[in-house]
Amino acid sequence: MKRQVRKAVFPVAGLGTRFLPATKASPKEMLPIVDKPLIQYGVEEAVAAGVETLVFIIGRTKNAIADHFDKAYELEVELESRGKADLLEIVRNIVPPRVQSVYVRQAEALGLGHAVLCARPVVGNEPFMVILADDLIEEDTQEGGAMSQMVRHFNKYQCSILGVERVPKSETNKYGIVHPLPFATRLSNVDGIVEKPKPEHAPSDLAVVGRYILTSRIFDLLENTPRGAGNEIQLTDGIAALINEEQVLAYEFSGRRHDCGSKLGYLVATVEYGLRHPELGERFRNYMQTLTGQLGGAGSSTAD
Repeated sequence: MKRQVRKAVFPVAGLGTRFLPATKASPKEMLPIVDKPLIQYGVEEAVAAGVETLVFIIGRTKNAIADHFDKAYELEVELESRGKADLLEIVRNIVPPRVQSVYVRQAEALGLGHAVLCARPVVGNEPFMVILADDLIEEDTQEGGAMSQMVRHFNKYQCSILGVERVPKSETNKYGIVHPLPFATRLSNVDGIVEKPKPEHAPSDLAVVGRYILTSRIFDLLENTPRGAGNEIQLTDGIAALINEEQVLAYEFSGRRHDCGSKLGYLVATVEYGLRHPELGERFRNYMQTLTGQLGGAGSSTAD
């Protein structure tokens, strides 16, 4: 019987220090891209891929995430009394009724590997996906979201799959980099994985970026993974051990990724999504064109 990916793990216990002071009291995953928080985009991607259970690994200051996905009785009553049926529909369908949310506290910030390990009591022996909300990936109009694409390949090959994209050689020291062996179109067998190698030591330019499908064997391996970089339990180290026991594939997903863990990436994503927004897109585009003209004029006069 083929295994199915029915659970998605969201490690959201990080402190978000790169966005201080905005993240002093509010989780970075709740930063909005136009009118939806980052975490909601990740949840929508998981739900579209067929997930039935969302597992949020939260920290002490992350109650806003649980509140966002919880039912808001007072808000719903207020919207209904004001006849705002469209907004009421949006609020009620942030998570479909068929999908349940589970929250697990990560008592100590001991790294991504430890955060994934915290999900074990909920995930059990099933394969599962891991989504890092910082990596916002646009849906491909033909192939669907990145996780939907990866689930299709999991259904066929029944093994762990890492979402990867090609990065400039000069940036390999920012990612986990895989050593790929040819397997199929946009798929590689992973022969090894190195965490943040210098460009001259990188085995390829294929970087692991915020999307994983993992078999439950990873839990046993993470339990026995010593602390690595930053004195934390690294998911990369667990995957490196997994490669020695099982087939692991790297998949070059279709869809543009925005690194919303950086301020510039977050601003770019906000502009890109704003330009495509069904309500605001046209007006925002007109504004951007006006602004571009003004900046161009200012640049010309400065040059003169």
